[in-house]
Amino acid sequence: MQVTEEDGGRLNAFAREPRMQVMEADEVRTGGSKVLLIGGAVLVLLLVAVAAGIS
Repeated sequence: MQVTEEDGGRLNAFAREPRMQVMEADEVRTGGSKVLLIGGAVLVLLLVAVAAGIS
C-alpha cells in the first residue's frame, strides 16, 4: 500500500490494484456467464412486472 503525506500532515493511503487482464477477441464466454446474464435479464423483467402491477 502506497502512503503519501498531504499538506497539513495528513496521510493518504492508496490501495494496490490487481493487474488488468485483456480478453482476446476469439475468447468465448463460459456457460456460467451466459446463465448469469439470462438470469439477470429475467429478474429485471420480473421486477418491472411487479412494479407495474403495484401501480
